[in-house]
Amino acid sequence: MEVTGWDGERGVKWASNAERLEAMLTPVDEALIEALELKVPSRVADIGCGGGRTSMAVKSAAPGGSEVVGFDISPALIALAQERTGESAEGLQFILADAGTAEAPGRQFDLLVSRFGVMFFEDPPSAFANLLTWLKPGSRFAFAVWAAPKDNPWMMAVKNAVSSVAEWPQPDPDGPGPFRYADGEAFSALLTDAGFADVAIKDWRGELPVGGGLPPKDAATFALTAFSVGEVLDEVDEASREAAFHHLQNAYARWASEGVVRAPARVHIVTGHRP
Repeated sequence: MEVTGWDGERGVKWASNAERLEAMLTPVDEALIEALELKVPSRVADIGCGGGRTSMAVKSAAPGGSEVVGFDISPALIALAQERTGESAEGLQFILADAGTAEAPGRQFDLLVSRFGVMFFEDPPSAFANLLTWLKPGSRFAFAVWAAPKDNPWMMAVKNAVSSVAEWPQPDPDGPGPFRYADGEAFSALLTDAGFADVAIKDWRGELPVGGGLPPKDAATFALTAFSVGEVLDEVDEASREAAFHHLQNAYARWASEGVVRAPARVHIVTGHRP
C-alpha cells in the first residue's frame, strides 16, 4: 500500500475517528459479505482491515470454525483492531503488513475481502499479482471500491465546500486514492491481467449516514475533521474555514431526514476467483 500517510498520520487520523467512520461505512458490509458467499468454514484475509470492524462482521457471518485475519499497514489501526477484540480472540487475528508485497502468512486463504482497502497500492499490477498467490486455486475474492465521484455526493459535497474557499490540488486519477477504481471496467481488466478469473462487478447503491447518523451541522464538522480533504482548510484563514463549513452544512441539509444526514453513494462490489 501507499506508505506515505497510511502508515503514519493518515492512519492515526482514521483511528481517532474510527467509530464514526466505520458506522458510516457499515451499510456497505452487508453487500460485500453477501458477495463472499460464505457457505463453509473458511480462512479469510481482510486486506486493508483498518480498525477491524469488517473483519469482525465477516467472522460473525461466517460458518463456525472460520478464521479471519486482518492486514493493514497502519500501526495505529492494527493496534485499535487488536484492542477491540483482544489479541487472543478465537478465529480473529490482526497483522501489521503490506499485503501488496508480503507473503501470505501460513497456508493460503480460501477467501480475500476488502472494503475500500485496495485503492492505495503503490504498484497495483504487482500488488494484485501478489494477492493472487495468497488465494488457494479456485478460491474467491470480493472487493468494495468507490464508483465515480459524481455518484458519491457525500464526498463531492466536501470537495465543493473546500474548493469554494481554497485551491483544490488535482489528484492523479491513476494514483493512490479513494476513487482510483471508479472505472470498474478498467479495474476488472487490471485484476484479469494480474491472473484473476471471471471478474464481475455488481454495484451497490444506497445511503451512507454521515458520521454514523448526525444532523447537518455535526455532519459537516465531522467530515471536515475526519476526511483528509478537509486538511486543505489548514492553509486558509478562519473566515474562509467558516464559509466552507456553512457551505457543507447547507449541502448536507439536502439529505437530512428525521434530523440525520444520509447521503447517496455508489460502490463497485468486484468479485472473481483464482483459476
